[in-house]
Amino acid sequence: MAEDRASEPPSIPPRASIPSGENSVWADVSPLLNAACQDLQEGELIHGDNFNLFAAMSALEIMDPKMDSGIACTYYSLDEAIENGVAPVPISADKTTDVQCVIDIMDHLLACEATWHKGHSLAQTVYSCLYLLRPERTSSHALLHSYCKVIRATCKAILSAVSESRTHEEEDLFTMAYGLPLSGDGDEKCLSLLNAVEETISRQLRSCKASSSKRRVSEDIEPLQNNPDLEEGYCKALLCRLRFRKHFYHLLMSMKRPQGRGLELARKHIASCISEIDYIKKCSDFLRVNAHGMSEQNLENTTASGCQPIGFDASLNCRLSAPTPPRSIKILCWEKALEYFMKLLQDLDVICSYTLAPSLEAALLFVVKFQKSQPDLVARAHLQLLLVQDGKLYGRDPIFSMITRAAGLPEVAEMHDIQKNEFMVQLGQLVINLLKIICTNAAWQRRKLGKMLQDWRVTYVQLEMAFKGEFEEASKAPNNKKVCFKIYQHILAWVEEQTYWIAFRFLNLGFELELYSVHDYCMVYWYTYVVLIKLAEKKHLRMSMSSDSAKKKTKKKRDSFKDGEMDYQISAAVLFLQSQIYLSEGLSMMFAALRNEHRIVPLLSPFNTEHEIFVQQFELLQKACVPDHVSYATFKESTMHANFSTLAMCDYFKEAQRIAKEVKSSFVNDPDTMAELRKIEQVAERNSIALNVCRAGALDPKLKISFAFCHHPFYATAIVKRS
Repeated sequence: MAEDRASEPPSIPPRASIPSGENSVWADVSPLLNAACQDLQEGELIHGDNFNLFAAMSALEIMDPKMDSGIACTYYSLDEAIENGVAPVPISADKTTDVQCVIDIMDHLLACEATWHKGHSLAQTVYSCLYLLRPERTSSHALLHSYCKVIRATCKAILSAVSESRTHEEEDLFTMAYGLPLSGDGDEKCLSLLNAVEETISRQLRSCKASSSKRRVSEDIEPLQNNPDLEEGYCKALLCRLRFRKHFYHLLMSMKRPQGRGLELARKHIASCISEIDYIKKCSDFLRVNAHGMSEQNLENTTASGCQPIGFDASLNCRLSAPTPPRSIKILCWEKALEYFMKLLQDLDVICSYTLAPSLEAALLFVVKFQKSQPDLVARAHLQLLLVQDGKLYGRDPIFSMITRAAGLPEVAEMHDIQKNEFMVQLGQLVINLLKIICTNAAWQRRKLGKMLQDWRVTYVQLEMAFKGEFEEASKAPNNKKVCFKIYQHILAWVEEQTYWIAFRFLNLGFELELYSVHDYCMVYWYTYVVLIKLAEKKHLRMSMSSDSAKKKTKKKRDSFKDGEMDYQISAAVLFLQSQIYLSEGLSMMFAALRNEHRIVPLLSPFNTEHEIFVQQFELLQKACVPDHVSYATFKESTMHANFSTLAMCDYFKEAQRIAKEVKSSFVNDPDTMAELRKIEQVAERNSIALNVCRAGALDPKLKISFAFCHHPFYATAIVKRS
């Protein structure tokens, strides 16, 4: 094996001064800065007369690598880097070394791509590869050229999906392309070039595996590299990388097809990608063993061989990050990059396996369940694009139709002219916004949900006013007006239910984001309790109305009175909420009792009183009047007399446990709800035991109580220990 590269980059020459322009002359300010450093005290800075606090927040610290984009640069320009041999083509005159280097470039690009997906700048990750910045330079190297083309095409597809969905974080640099060459000449033919290279390497692999007699026949096939003993290993290492790229690009294109038509095909490509990643892992030992004699060790460990890749300079694009300072970026290591892509593929597989049920409730519950796996940006973007296309659910079901179905109205209502009503159109847009918002990351999602509550509340009031107008005309109007009356009635009930569902989601996300301290739990669980009561009421009302409509269609008039008492049975869905109501109320009263009996040290903050914390935590809910007539005074009145003796009279936890057990039989075919009920049952059972222990040892000062989220992500479990 060759132990040195023919095109090894020479040492960096002394940097020449920057040439002057037509209207500018560059001068070395180092002596001035050195003189200033002698006089400046710590905390002082040099500034002009018009300098202010706002400018100070945006000031750059000269000579700081994290702030000064110029200090960290190795080269002034791409041309300078190329002239100094940073990205040679071919990489080496020795074919074995050339193949090794190309594999290292492929691996480092994969690590850079995973780092970019995590939210870092494209300029400082994937496009730190100089071969991507000058596409025409690789045309003589078929393997490297085809790989760079598919990388550019993949980046463009992902950038397009994330930009279109707008699921990226507000301050994220993910979608900023900085004028980078995302498209090269002929990139649309990237797969045909990749297939041609793959076929060539496949023939080389078959040739080296053939018997000695067949080798004589296949002598016209030029080997991949010079060492016959390594031919098979390098062919396999390249093929699995090329095939992964091919299937991953096919996957992205399949998911772009409208109305979910490409999901089944996308799942096949996902399976192929996962299979190729397994092969990539298996080749790692071979590459590491045969990497001796290569360039210096890769300290970031971003390649399977452990060698430093050729042709990368992250500092070269630093100036493209203006007006912000360049971020300090640590590229993901090789193992972490593979883990990321495996997780991404699994998340995309979950999306592709969704049945696209024409139901708003099913879509919302699917997204909430999907978010529990904490998917990254790319997966969330593709989910949002699947859900909302051309203002329709999955691009095929009109939003008004989905609303009428969710409200329990018959299919005939879907075509009614009421959908053209201004407030109905506004409601449809709110639903679309809701679907988009719940696909975002947890922090942004919570903030947006809190703000949109007011929009839902305003729309409800507007629909209610329109409903009252229809009510006045219903008795003297033709049948069409009566249909309008019925549609308004059902949709009003659904809008109110949906408003409380959003509020409940808003409160739960606070636990996921760890926004609550133990001193906040009492008020948070109390507010959750009052929101859940309203949610259960509205759900029961909406389901009762839907049940009434269905029965009027199917039964005779003489049977209506006889069966009327059955209309108001509590459904399993409402009982499920009721178990959570008891659990939330029980936790709220337990924390109140601990506070009132001084078992929890009160928060003594010099900044915030309990009232101010209440306002800060629930300001967005309070502004939307969700629920009505709820305030800090109501909270204090409900909890100020709680103690362990009063809790003995009503064991909320036992009630929650009882209902959870009873309602299980109704969700035998719903594994997600069954799992949730088991968690609620566990929390309720352990908290009931802890409550009894606290009550029995009320006077024992050695008894200490703490809380953990060991059984449920939102409902705390009490742990009682003797110190």
